[in-house]
Amino acid sequence: MDYFKQSVELHQRLNGKLAIQPKVNLITKDDLSVAYSPGVAEPCKVIASNPERVWDLTIKRNTVAVVSDGSAVLGLGNIGPHAAIPVMEGKAILFKKFADIDAFPICLATQDTDEIVETVKRIAPVFGGINLEDIAAPRCFEVEERLQEIGIPVFHDDQHGTAIVLLAGLINSCKVLDRNIEDLKVVVNGAGAAGIAISRMLRCINFDPNLCVPIKEIIVCDSKGIIHRDRENLSPVKKELLNYSNPHNKKGSLKDAIVDADAFIGVSIANLLTADDIHTMAKDPIIMAMANPIPEIMPEEAKKGGAAIVGTGRSDFANQVNNVLAFPGVFKGALDGRAKAITPKMKLAAAYALADCIDYPVAERILPSTLDIRVVGKVAQAVREACESQ
Repeated sequence: MDYFKQSVELHQRLNGKLAIQPKVNLITKDDLSVAYSPGVAEPCKVIASNPERVWDLTIKRNTVAVVSDGSAVLGLGNIGPHAAIPVMEGKAILFKKFADIDAFPICLATQDTDEIVETVKRIAPVFGGINLEDIAAPRCFEVEERLQEIGIPVFHDDQHGTAIVLLAGLINSCKVLDRNIEDLKVVVNGAGAAGIAISRMLRCINFDPNLCVPIKEIIVCDSKGIIHRDRENLSPVKKELLNYSNPHNKKGSLKDAIVDADAFIGVSIANLLTADDIHTMAKDPIIMAMANPIPEIMPEEAKKGGAAIVGTGRSDFANQVNNVLAFPGVFKGALDGRAKAITPKMKLAAAYALADCIDYPVAERILPSTLDIRVVGKVAQAVREACESQ
């Protein structure tokens, strides 16, 4: 099947994938009078006197804005807000399908950080949460950070959704290989939104933030090679990485970095590694090559080099690392718990709950299927409990 051609035909036939449906009938005059004027004045007055009632009397409690500036859409790059709409519509229908959350695409005609932040603040009253999507690094970090105090959860899925699913995969990989996750030496290739979030999460793998045990060692690489303390012109985000990565100030290329590493995590570009490169890693390494549509190394090639477990971002290979395993449950748990933010503790809870969806992990199944109906409920419950215990 030609998915690209079929997709264009689908979008054209339906004029997009998303519609708004009323929850009430408007058949009689009484129906209209209750749903709209004059009856609607009373819930307005109730909310005006007690703003918290907005969660009970409006769509706010179950509605998420999917916000993008179109600057980093899929693997297509900076294609702008109009071209980003099909992806944001797709995200909205995933929210509805998997978590029964009403979501709506908000594609902004600006890529100015201040304007994005101000716009989200101004539209926040009608939404219970904000899903930031496909906003390029490093702008995405500042936008998310500046929106943490608006009173509702703001979650950049390209960062944290990827990190949650990746951590769940590592947890179960270690079960399969009888290893302790805190003993791993990990190389992360890609210092964009996902790579930074993964690296941050891997330094704290315990539920209790006061008892966080970092993994043994993280080295992060970008397109210029290993990020080390003597590199010039590092962005503030990359400088911050060095607070918890590359403790021995190793220098060189990606291929230098992976020597004797236990795990490779790729959120970068296609075809960077070969079987010979995998041979230089520690025995039975874990390979999470998540570049789409072509991974950093194909599974067969990685296994040829001695990889024990291989995951990718693709649905046609085993162990797909897909954000849809995380964000529906994370938002459902946050909305149900009336969270004001999605905290590190909630993200870690989501990762462990997702890992627990596999009772008996094996090398070819360290993560559940994206269609596994148990996932959202288990992740949402864990996130809500973490929220309520804070």
